Amino acid sequence: MALSFRSRVEHASAPWVERLNALPRPVALGALVVVLAVGILAPSPWSGVAFLLVTLFVGWLLFLTWERLTLPERLMRIAVLVLALAVAIVELFPRR
Repeated sequence: MALSFRSRVEHASAPWVERLNALPRPVALGALVVVLAVGILAPSPWSGVAFLLVTLFVGWLLFLTWERLTLPERLMRIAVLVLALAVAIVELFPRR
């Protein structure tokens, strides 16, 4: 029997989630802050790439936790995801 897409992603993500969970919280948070700082301070194409990385990370976490989240939690995470994606698009394709 074939596994569903969600099951395959959860199975493939398990080692990465374990590694992330093994890190001290300040290290993981610090890495995210550094990527966000690059997104804010770097010139246009690089800042877009940094925000795209944040978008992918938040989207991955949202996908993995979707079933366990309440409606307000889902809405807040979707808002963060949409905001990060919007900033990434604006930075990657600036209007000149």
